[in-house]
Amino acid sequence: MKKMFLTMALAFVTMLSSAQFMVITTISQPADSVEWGMSNVTDNMGIGYKFNDKMTVGVVKNGDAIDLWGRYDLNFAWITMQAPTDSTMMDNMNIGVGYSLNVWNELYIEPSYTIPMKSDSEGNREGKLKIGIAYRF
Repeated sequence: MKKMFLTMALAFVTMLSSAQFMVITTISQPADSVEWGMSNVTDNMGIGYKFNDKMTVGVVKNGDAIDLWGRYDLNFAWITMQAPTDSTMMDNMNIGVGYSLNVWNELYIEPSYTIPMKSDSEGNREGKLKIGIAYRF
């Protein structure tokens, strides 16, 4: 039994040591009468765990709530999904596509376009162009 726990612990440590973590944020535009501030950068911060070369999952702060997000890397871009952790997950899920531009070492600027999976109460389903920043460890 001790050998089994040791083997599992060793496998888990090996898996974590070869993986990458990334910190992301999306810069949000302030309302019309509000000035730019640090909250425009920190309102949508998150952390992700890169399983392999293609898949990344994590959590991101969405205002006061915590959302789940995932990313699938293609050769030229990536596909993303973000959903809240409450009971309205399927109603408020967003999907999108983006691109990572390497600025310096492991710092990336990430423009993306996301759209909600379902329309809102008024029937609108407008997408948003977002600018993000990512740092990969």
